[in-house]
Amino acid sequence: MSKDIRIKKGLNINLVGAAEQTTSKAVLSNVYAIHLSDFHGITPKMLVKEGVEIKAGEALFYNKNREDMLFVSPVSGELIEIERGARRRILTLKILADKTQDTLEHSKLDLEKASAHQVKEYLLKGGCWPFIKQRPYDIIADPDTTPKAIFISGYNTAPLSADLDYVLQGKEKELQAAISALGKMTPGKVHVSVGKSAKSPLTGLNGIELHKVAGPHPAGLVGTHINKIDPINKGELVWTVSAQDLVIIGEFLLTGTFNAERIVALAGSSVKQPKYYTTKIGTEISTFLYASGVNGENFRVINGDVLTGLKSKQDGHLGYYNNTVTCIPEGDDYEFFGWNKPIFNKISATRALTFSWLQPNKKYDLTTNTNGEHRAFVVTGMYEKVFPMDIYPMQLLKACMVKDLDEMEQLGLYEVAPEDFSLTEFVCVSKQPHQQIIREGLDLLQKEIG
Repeated sequence: MSKDIRIKKGLNINLVGAAEQTTSKAVLSNVYAIHLSDFHGITPKMLVKEGVEIKAGEALFYNKNREDMLFVSPVSGELIEIERGARRRILTLKILADKTQDTLEHSKLDLEKASAHQVKEYLLKGGCWPFIKQRPYDIIADPDTTPKAIFISGYNTAPLSADLDYVLQGKEKELQAAISALGKMTPGKVHVSVGKSAKSPLTGLNGIELHKVAGPHPAGLVGTHINKIDPINKGELVWTVSAQDLVIIGEFLLTGTFNAERIVALAGSSVKQPKYYTTKIGTEISTFLYASGVNGENFRVINGDVLTGLKSKQDGHLGYYNNTVTCIPEGDDYEFFGWNKPIFNKISATRALTFSWLQPNKKYDLTTNTNGEHRAFVVTGMYEKVFPMDIYPMQLLKACMVKDLDEMEQLGLYEVAPEDFSLTEFVCVSKQPHQQIIREGLDLLQKEIG
């Protein structure tokens, strides 16, 4: 039995260049990279040195604060570079892949008989634990804690993001194994959300509480589901797992091997043939970008979706948690009197000289131009129109900016992650970096309160 969730507040950003539902195998990358910035709050301690040969699934480093939390290599090969920044902080690990891939094999776990403690140890040893995040703070989950519930979103509503119903096809066994394991680690429920009209492989799984979601973006974000199903109060925590990461966890539980394979959506108006590619975590984006062809030279590669992704070089590497790469035109041109004339080719949440509200299903070819510069907060009421949580977004952002811990707690910072404010950042006439503000607020709250 499903429990439906209907989201009314939000905004669908319809863009040109959605990935066609055809999948090709990407060219094997020569060099794979792991960016340490993907693991927020982790202090790495290396287990291998430059020049050492490693197998796929072999540990590269561990968390300084938790020695049994291992981070493993997606491929076998030679660790050719440990890139460091200020104070010798590790930034990136680069691995030169072998032509023949060797994988580290673990003994299989009897999932039916295994206890929650044994499941945790197995996932920690195999390098799958980093796929489990926790809220509050939106960080990798602490294995010593017990969540009141686990949330999984099988519904992507972000612009040009990967269609999870498509990429999860045929992965029912792996999904069920991962769900069964996660269910042992919480006394509560495993909440799975899918699109209302979707035919998702997640719907037929055992041991879940199914929710069918409808409405505009951010209806697909897991933070929205938590707020509507089981909000987080002070002293409580929940775990979240990405739907595609469930496949990696499930395959490891079934086979004892870490398979870093991903199906990535290459999308955007600057791509000639947007489609899906089968590749691996950390691969060079150029291995599938140029296979689809690009329009012109002046475009931006975004590692992720257009709202939450990071700017990347064309020869950059796929992020650890990403299953979307977006390419859109670079917005480095400016319109004369662009603020003082009717606008027909852009999306806007207001009706002031804009007409996108007349054609809600029209697709737009937008650039990276922010159409304005950073300025002081202007109270317009637009945030509340696209923010579906029972939280005051403007007040919470201001509390984070002035570092008022009491206000941050009372206004609901425990419930949110930076991605929950991606849409308010998009509609912000003041061009404030909402996601950065929330991330800094979460870090401060964790440091001061824990």
